[in-house]
Amino acid sequence: MPAEAGPARIASLYRYPVKGLSGERLDKVSLTPGGTFPMDRAFALENGPSGFDPTAPAWQPKIKFLCLMKNARIASLHTHYDDATGTFAIAKNGETLVQARLNDASGRTAVEQFFQEFMGSEARGKIRLLEAPGHSFSDVAKKVVSIINLDSVAALGDSVKRPVHPLRFRGNIYLEGWPAWSEAALVDRTLEIGAVRLRVIKPIQRCAATEVDPNTAERDIDVPDALYRLTGEDDCGIYAEVLTPGNIAEGNPVTLSR
Repeated sequence: MPAEAGPARIASLYRYPVKGLSGERLDKVSLTPGGTFPMDRAFALENGPSGFDPTAPAWQPKIKFLCLMKNARIASLHTHYDDATGTFAIAKNGETLVQARLNDASGRTAVEQFFQEFMGSEARGKIRLLEAPGHSFSDVAKKVVSIINLDSVAALGDSVKRPVHPLRFRGNIYLEGWPAWSEAALVDRTLEIGAVRLRVIKPIQRCAATEVDPNTAERDIDVPDALYRLTGEDDCGIYAEVLTPGNIAEGNPVTLSR
């Protein structure tokens, strides 16, 4: 039985502007009730017709988009989105391959054409860059933030006898200070980070996306199987909904509400 979760601290914060592509580390984040991290999964790359309607956005399963579960090669790309200008940059091995504005039709076309060529036979049809104001292309329909316990990731690494990169789990908030796997007992509990309150709603079930090393783009560890052998579940991390507004930052303490 894991030890009970107590005080912790934020080790790092990440967002993923384009679903499936690389994360961006943030110093601080402003959260609003019922929302995600700003610009988290704000875009997705449709891999053939998905039926997504930007005028009436609704949740769609990840397999309708480019995603690490099916498309490991996208992990070889380093991407960055600039909020102020709408500029999106794609680089590989330190070389910028595309830089285009996503608020411009020609810029979006340039990004789509890049991925059409880059994906080769993995393209199931026309690749389109999708977005809809206020919509997040999350793996779950409810707007949430994802929280990863770094001690759990370290324990998983011990079990497979090799380091496991925390970014395999594509979390928003990485915490240190909780005993390994203690987060599993926090469903329906409320976390406090300064003025921000977050209610834990469920654990995160893991899929083949976590098999991909974010540094090498290789499938090298069967993470779901390793999780099941270690814990009896294929979960790692928790989803939480934002209850109260405020700012959070790297280094902030995290406590459980009484």
